[in-house]
Amino acid sequence: MKARARNIALRLSYDGTRYHGFQRQSLPVVAVQNVLEKVLAEVCGEPVELAAAGRTDTGVHAYGQVVNFFTDGRIPVAQLPRAVNGLLPPDIAVMAAWEAGRDFSARHSSTGKAYLYRIERCTVPNPFTRNYAWQIFRPLDVAAMRTVLRLLVGTHDYSSFRAAGGAPMSPVRTLDEIRLDEEEGGQLSCYMHGNGFLYHMVRNIMSTVVHVGLGRISTDRFTEIFAAHDRRLASPTAPACGLYLLHVDYAGRTDVPD
Repeated sequence: MKARARNIALRLSYDGTRYHGFQRQSLPVVAVQNVLEKVLAEVCGEPVELAAAGRTDTGVHAYGQVVNFFTDGRIPVAQLPRAVNGLLPPDIAVMAAWEAGRDFSARHSSTGKAYLYRIERCTVPNPFTRNYAWQIFRPLDVAAMRTVLRLLVGTHDYSSFRAAGGAPMSPVRTLDEIRLDEEEGGQLSCYMHGNGFLYHMVRNIMSTVVHVGLGRISTDRFTEIFAAHDRRLASPTAPACGLYLLHVDYAGRTDVPD
């Protein structure tokens, strides 16, 4: 693929409800990559193979996924979003396209990511948000949740929140910002920014933090769980529907628009 003339990058948004994650799957299972590669092949007039910044899981959404591909297709990059969006289903959209340097990789050039996790405090189920937030039907101690989230800021070993099955990599990561905001309609949004995330890390953190908010895990116990570096001690993985890939960083690159 890298012998081709152009390296084109795209910024995507998608609703992950209908898809088995981003990464290409064997039919009849359909992922976002399957759909996007098929449309890009039609627009570019040749097969396309995407590389992505993150392999979001089944049911996970994205505001700012980034992908790149090599092509000899001649469509002007300024016309690419409109051409592709005209063929995509309405739950996937190309938000921006640009010509990247030949050394640019959506995955390997990334210097950080930001995720958002949404929680909705409900008294009864809300059918209109069930695919876009984790609905909780008991009161949450938001102050306690913020207290334990602050413990996670910095450079740490996050093994307690790492699911099995991910790519082999160091469990040490740096989270430089975590923020839990209260929004209208009883919704909470937790913003996390860091230099990298382990498999299911955000969802495992959020499930354990919610159990603190429910009073099932104390602040001291959360501290012990974090320090133990043992996934078996943390809570079960939070639902995928609440998770959004918000933004991908490419610090220092002049070929990535803001």
